[in-house]
Amino acid sequence: MSEIVKEAWGKYLQQLQKNPLRTKAITAGVLVGCNDAIAQKISGVKKLQFKRLLLMMLYGFAYSGPFGHFLHKLMDRIFKGKKGNETVAKKVLLEQLTSSPWNNFFFMMYYGLVVEGRPWNLVKNKVRKDYPSVQLTAWKFWPIVGWINYQYMPLQFRVLFHSFVASCWAIFLNLKATSVATKKA
Repeated sequence: MSEIVKEAWGKYLQQLQKNPLRTKAITAGVLVGCNDAIAQKISGVKKLQFKRLLLMMLYGFAYSGPFGHFLHKLMDRIFKGKKGNETVAKKVLLEQLTSSPWNNFFFMMYYGLVVEGRPWNLVKNKVRKDYPSVQLTAWKFWPIVGWINYQYMPLQFRVLFHSFVASCWAIFLNLKATSVATKKA
């Protein structure tokens, strides 16, 4: 069994080198799909909602993976050649003040409008009500992840590491964004 895993990991690393954007997008899509299936189960959905699952996978594939890919490339360009704790702290601070608020806001809007298909006014009110607590929770959790990511992860593994940690976060966000009506489905 370990030979199969070792070979699969080797092929994954090859794809990460040859096609980094595509590999990160597919990885994010698969992980978001797994997260959604878990979130559906935890939230008490009786029957797995495949349309929702596919729309969540689309989010990971089309947005989350590519966004992470370009964000980490940009961070390395902004802080090119700079190392050390002060640089890591600046990267984490910049990420938390820019991409973190945007990503949480965008996810909540996407989930309400696209995944659940709710009207703009309902989504806007839900985001207005829940976004502050979501973002405050994010600022308690993600700076630690960001520090580990920028301090210890090579550039090519940052999106992968972030995606794995985001599994837990995505379940939290998913449960937070889910409306009561969806739970009854």
